[in-house]
Amino acid sequence: MTSVEKTDVLVIGSGFGGAIPAYHLAAGGARVVVLERGPWLSSEEMDHDFLLGSSYTRAFDFVVGDGMSVLGGNCVGGGSVVNFAAMPRAPRFVFERRGSVNRRMWPAAIDRDTLDPWYDRVAEALPVTTQEWGTVPYAGGLWAAACHHAGRTANPVPSAVDLDKCVNCNWMMSGCRFDAKRSLLLNYLPAAVAHGARIRPLHEVQRLERTDDGGYRVHYTVVDAEDYRVHTGEGAIDAKIVVLAAGAGATPVILQRSQPDLGAMPHAVGRYFSGNGERLNTAVVNEDRVRDVLGLARGDGRAYEGYQIGRGPCVASWDRLDGSLPEYSRYSLEQLYFPPGLGTILAQVPGAPRPSWFGAAKKEMLRRWRSWLIIFTMIEDDNEGVFGPPPPRGNANRVSQQMLGHGTISYHPTANTQRAWAESDADVKSILERDGLAEVAPWTNDLVGAYTVHPLASCRIGDDPATSALDDRHELRGHPGVFVTDGSAVPGALTVNPAMTIAALAERAVPGIVRAARERGVDVVYGAPAPDGATSGRRATGAQAAELMNR
Repeated sequence: MTSVEKTDVLVIGSGFGGAIPAYHLAAGGARVVVLERGPWLSSEEMDHDFLLGSSYTRAFDFVVGDGMSVLGGNCVGGGSVVNFAAMPRAPRFVFERRGSVNRRMWPAAIDRDTLDPWYDRVAEALPVTTQEWGTVPYAGGLWAAACHHAGRTANPVPSAVDLDKCVNCNWMMSGCRFDAKRSLLLNYLPAAVAHGARIRPLHEVQRLERTDDGGYRVHYTVVDAEDYRVHTGEGAIDAKIVVLAAGAGATPVILQRSQPDLGAMPHAVGRYFSGNGERLNTAVVNEDRVRDVLGLARGDGRAYEGYQIGRGPCVASWDRLDGSLPEYSRYSLEQLYFPPGLGTILAQVPGAPRPSWFGAAKKEMLRRWRSWLIIFTMIEDDNEGVFGPPPPRGNANRVSQQMLGHGTISYHPTANTQRAWAESDADVKSILERDGLAEVAPWTNDLVGAYTVHPLASCRIGDDPATSALDDRHELRGHPGVFVTDGSAVPGALTVNPAMTIAALAERAVPGIVRAARERGVDVVYGAPAPDGATSGRRATGAQAAELMNR
């Protein structure tokens, strides 16, 4: 290596945790480079199929570990491009959770009241809106009607979707070709670029090391655009500030691999991983009973077909998000569309002998595809996940050309987690099997273990150095100038979709990053408006931002 590039701030990853700091720091005058492992896809490249080489395989990272499989984003924009755009705020009780360590998991400085102004900033920037019942598609309507029939409540889920552009194609998990989903490709990232930030796709960070001037050297390899197992080059960039936002399945691996050069990592790096307590149930719907009991039909003798038409999670039952209930008995039940590729494998046939991800009964179930309903459960798990020694490069050993890898994470559910899953499974059955509306079975854990699309907590914030890798400003303990702002910083399961909370925490982290950058000689200020120029959110967070910058 003959020369090393230099920048003020190096951001690793371009999802919520990376795009938000990148925008604010670039808008404040810092030189910012963003390295993203995945490709930069345009709207036209968001495919409506499941072929190898489509956005379905190019934009995802599916890592199978020991007892846990993680599905994450692998593209510019990260999880915002391949998520369902559900953006609820975490319930108040989440911030008081004690978990298996029996002490408050979250830093004392953060609770729902202190985070609400930062939530407001994100809602303004994307923006986030609450759907009306008149815009909820069939699957959400079916779930809401079943909840009402069972004496339960249901609510439309806040989302970052422009309903005027949405065509209800239900392909949003593979990215939105209509720009209806308000991903980071439409707000924070273009605003960052407009202020001079440079985004480099297909750059996979391998490790960090210290430089003689107190900064950091970040080593990366360049990934082939077609076969992610092939690396076509390498390089390094020196930065005064490093922001890690590679995702909860990759950030701890980068730090583990960096330890020989960077120095000892906090004990909590790569520990306390949470899958956000996620679990899925499939209901095979009896359309005759849906018509007779719930009064739902599409006319012309056609079934309601409450599955493939619509978009992501639209309706949730939050009756169990009650802070007076004991920990591990609180959860949300959310109607969900899941793409057929993985869904057809893991979904179980109700009442069939195990394993039932193949065979005649499964064939019949697939024939009735449009009569499925999937319910997504998010419980309070026990942060059981631990990462083993890192692979030679990347976050996993790549098995296939795109998407699939074998990782080092180990996850063995405790009795608390198992009991919470069982309780939520029973609740789903009690709602959907009432009066013969459907037959329900949870997805199998036998094939790929537990699974999550919302990995969290592998480098979490906290007040206790023994159980948290970061302080409440997201700075890595013992490594000044290194910040972690993705889902790995969230202390534990949230019982709701975590994107809004990850984004709010990233917004809150920026003032502290600006202060650290200024202390290292970077000419940067804090105070940029929302990407579209709105300023109401900036005013609401002013006092907290000043306090974070003056500690």
